[in-house]
Amino acid sequence: MLHLNKFGLILAKTYIDKFKSKSFLLTTILFIAAIMVGANLSTIMDQFGRGGEAEDEWKIAVKDEEGTVAGALEQQILLVNDQISINQVTGPFDEVEQQVIDGQYDALLTVTLKESGKIESVYFSESLTSSDVSNDLQLTLQTIQSNLAANKLNLSADELATLNMPVTFKQDSFSETAKSEAELSEARGLVYIMIFVIYISVLLYSMMIATEVAAEKSSRVMEILVSSVPPIQQIFAKILGVGLLGLTQLSIWGIVGYASLQFNRDQMQGGIYEFFGFSSSSIETFVFGLIFFLLGYFLFATLAAFLGSLVSRTEDLQQMLMPVTLLIGIGTFLAFYGIADPTATFVTIASFIPFFSPLVMFTRVGMLNVPIWEPITAIVLTFITIVLLGWFGARVYRGGVLMYGNGSSFKDLRKALMITKKE
Repeated sequence: MLHLNKFGLILAKTYIDKFKSKSFLLTTILFIAAIMVGANLSTIMDQFGRGGEAEDEWKIAVKDEEGTVAGALEQQILLVNDQISINQVTGPFDEVEQQVIDGQYDALLTVTLKESGKIESVYFSESLTSSDVSNDLQLTLQTIQSNLAANKLNLSADELATLNMPVTFKQDSFSETAKSEAELSEARGLVYIMIFVIYISVLLYSMMIATEVAAEKSSRVMEILVSSVPPIQQIFAKILGVGLLGLTQLSIWGIVGYASLQFNRDQMQGGIYEFFGFSSSSIETFVFGLIFFLLGYFLFATLAAFLGSLVSRTEDLQQMLMPVTLLIGIGTFLAFYGIADPTATFVTIASFIPFFSPLVMFTRVGMLNVPIWEPITAIVLTFITIVLLGWFGARVYRGGVLMYGNGSSFKDLRKALMITKKE
């Protein structure tokens, strides 16, 4: 009972100290701001699009020697973008170009109608960044060219519409594990975001654990802790404390993100929102995302804790934690590759390797209809690895925290185990 009380005290102290730290508060606020900006991205882009001149009229000088296309363009462009004004001009090209430079017009469009019925045009402007205007002009000219060709061939409006009708093209799969195109679209955004969250969170909180252990060791407080609390309770009290801190932070971000998405749902149509599939989210993907986040955190936090116990100075942490960073980086690379090709053989194999499962198996669950035994197997294997790593880590931890000096290499593992045996 006494050990349990001390376990709770270490857990609570770790949680409270980290919760009140400036770094925690700053990162929480910054991510909240980033989430709110992302949710309101469409509105922000509308406000600042074209350098804040979205409501200004674009004066386009059109040089058409025959005048046939320019007249049709002046009428048709209003159906596409009523902020574009077509102005037919005559005279030498150099004079019209100077008028654009002087600001009398925003751009110059030269138009030539060939005998074949093809329209050739060139769009001149000081800056090519305002692609919306040029795209609208190109679309309107394409319509005019189609209408001229229809008149030449004596096609009716319905026949012309049929001629320009897009082909219906859908994708499906023979595989039972493959999701439909709509399901993939809905899952893609959540998988991308969850991979990013798992990667950043696991890496950040694992480093936090290692830094906590190294800092306490450098202050010589470890001798007291080791003599009063079993190492296995110390290491997992710290891991649970930081884990609860991570869940607190993710819960705050999740609540803000969900509220922002619900508040701006009407504006989140098309473009990046359609690509990421924010309109619909799978509860199953969320659940597996939470499970694999916790597994990934406990796995790498346990590894980081006992590696941090081998370091006498916080300055040496980066070198000692290189395996943690490397494993998380490889897992993230495999996960992003898995989004593009989740059925790849090496992705399937990697999803069962405990150090990669939290990221890779989660990607496969999000992108494929995998049999339930696959994620369960990965979860069990990862859990067993955490238990074994915790047992071995506690032994290394007990000896490592009592080792002082300038050494900070993996050769110290043996020394730490020898110290534990002597006790």
